[in-house]
Amino acid sequence: MEANPSKNSQTFSGNHPVKPSSHISSTEFVLGRRKKMAVVEKKSDLEAGLLKKDQNDTGECRITFVVLLSTLVAVGGSFCFGCAVGYSSVAQSGIIKDLDLSVAEYSVFGSTMTFGGMIGAIFSGKVADVLGRRGTMWFAQIFCIPGWLAIAFAKDFLWLDSGRLSIGIGVGLFSYVIPVYIAEITPKHVRGAFVFANQLVQNCGISLFFIIGNFTPWRRLALISFIPCVLQVVGLFFIPESPRWLGKCGQEKECRAALQLLRGQDADISQEANAIKETMGMFEQGPKSRITDLFQRRYAPSLIIGVGLMLLQQLSGSTGITYYANSLFERGGFPSSIGSTVLAIIMIPKALMGLILVEKMGRRPLLMISAVGMCLCGLLLSVSFSLRSLGLLNELTPIFTCIGVLGSITTFAMGMGGLPWIIMSEIFPMNVKVSAGTLVTLANWSFGWIIAYSFNFLLQWSESGTFLIFSGFCAVAIAFVYALVPETKGRTLEEIQASLADFLQ
Repeated sequence: MEANPSKNSQTFSGNHPVKPSSHISSTEFVLGRRKKMAVVEKKSDLEAGLLKKDQNDTGECRITFVVLLSTLVAVGGSFCFGCAVGYSSVAQSGIIKDLDLSVAEYSVFGSTMTFGGMIGAIFSGKVADVLGRRGTMWFAQIFCIPGWLAIAFAKDFLWLDSGRLSIGIGVGLFSYVIPVYIAEITPKHVRGAFVFANQLVQNCGISLFFIIGNFTPWRRLALISFIPCVLQVVGLFFIPESPRWLGKCGQEKECRAALQLLRGQDADISQEANAIKETMGMFEQGPKSRITDLFQRRYAPSLIIGVGLMLLQQLSGSTGITYYANSLFERGGFPSSIGSTVLAIIMIPKALMGLILVEKMGRRPLLMISAVGMCLCGLLLSVSFSLRSLGLLNELTPIFTCIGVLGSITTFAMGMGGLPWIIMSEIFPMNVKVSAGTLVTLANWSFGWIIAYSFNFLLQWSESGTFLIFSGFCAVAIAFVYALVPETKGRTLEEIQASLADFLQ
């Protein structure tokens, strides 16, 4: 008589065997002691097999040092990104004074990075497909390092804007390749938290500059940004390439070697390696993907989710609020040095909270909570500036401004900041990931440039109206996530893509 696998699976608690049930069927009793011993032996073998499978299950495999190191090196690019974001806020007064720039000219400087990000986004998917994930991170630093040097030694706005544009191209490449690389090397049960580290380290860069920018000249601040770029270039020599990219390129031997290194030398990688091989083989049998293939009906759910989240992320006003936080504090009558310092202090804990919650709560709930928080903070800022324009409660405007700015940036970092990039890295299959990643990243940077450039002009038009518009888009984001965004927590990349395909059936 065959042992029941569902019953045997209940004889384990975690990885520790529990004494099996003593129940014996009537058939076994009649067949006698020899049959009974054979059944017990068979059950024991089956239990051993289940235990072995549990230990090497790809969804629950241990987190190795190589995975940690690879993630740490990859998010070095996120730190560079964060430094660039924080730089435009704290360096504003110094640059305007030393180079005699107008508000319009400085708005060009602040938004030039997002314009460069658009350029980087256009080529990000193709570069990552040709050079590999690790090679793309090296390539991105070719733009970041000279960019910071150009800003540090700039004598006029031309050098200043050229350096900022170069940095933008680099971080545009980073914004696509970093979450994709991390998603492809980490086990599924921690993938969300590890990809969210991208947002955490980005916040570390912003936080550092908000603190040291209060007492560091803008040229020296640019030279400080040069250091993490160099450190990442060195670190990339010590991490493996993405196994999925290697598998896509037909390098099966290298794919298995990289996977073994990431999962540990004693881990059984056969199941995961075979899944990658089968998936890539299926893609190879079909025609080569083109950008127009994205608009096929089968990719519609992934495309709507990916592009929609990126547009709503930017239309929430997050880029403008972060880029010009010091200016907002001053407009509200709150000391900018105190505001930026407080913001720097809470920046890392709030991102850590998001990293912890992303695997406990899931993507959908955290996205909606983040959007609700940003919506409420936008309404608070709108009401605050509106009352001040009417001459009411002027003494409360600085307090409301501080709460609104800090709350908006905090709730953004907890969900809407990092989760769209996590979901983007999860929902597109390998055969269209290049074109899809390019389109989604381009959409993000394009609208980011519009917001960054127009933000100061919108504030001159109407401060309360500006934040009311941003708050409205946050409300749209809540409805969008509730209606369309699937939960991807705890599922392999292949399972996610299969479920999205089933969505249309």
